[in-house]
Amino acid sequence: MKKISLKPNNDFCPQTLFLYGTYDENGNPDFGLFCWFSYIWDGELGAMCCIGGNKTTRENIERGKIFSANLVTEELLNVADYLGCTSGSDPDKMKIDLDIGKGEVLNVPILNNSPVNFELEVTDFITKHDGLVMLCKIRNILQDESLSSDESVEQKLSRIAPVKTTAQTYLSFNGKTLGGWGEPGKDLKK
Repeated sequence: MKKISLKPNNDFCPQTLFLYGTYDENGNPDFGLFCWFSYIWDGELGAMCCIGGNKTTRENIERGKIFSANLVTEELLNVADYLGCTSGSDPDKMKIDLDIGKGEVLNVPILNNSPVNFELEVTDFITKHDGLVMLCKIRNILQDESLSSDESVEQKLSRIAPVKTTAQTYLSFNGKTLGGWGEPGKDLKK
């Protein structure tokens, strides 16, 4: 296989999407769309998350040191795309139909129709130029009880249909294109 050199990018390395849930300074729920989420080991399973640039979600996490990470599925993609493409400073951003619940262990908003919700507590912030890396303890995972069935992992993933992204494109669990960034949520924009 012949190789070529490129500028830094993460094309062809799809990442799973999550909506990070926080409360603003007035106690109102806010969700932002992110894909820089992975796992760490520090005596127990934890999460490593990153947010680049100045964002309302980032400010809320820095203030409260807790947030939820809600798995984005094909069913949630239009809402996720809208929330990811709408600024947190837009006073109407959260005026859409969302089924919002509360975490069981931490005071974080969760999306009830997401099949997997992580309740995360930040233990370390690592500031890098304009990015913020957060090392987190997983304090609780809320999971759709149907994921405890005897189905294979492939069957469960196929059923819940998590969404991935790379090259500014949303992809289904099996790699089918679901649209470019800014497309699925355009019907929700005011």
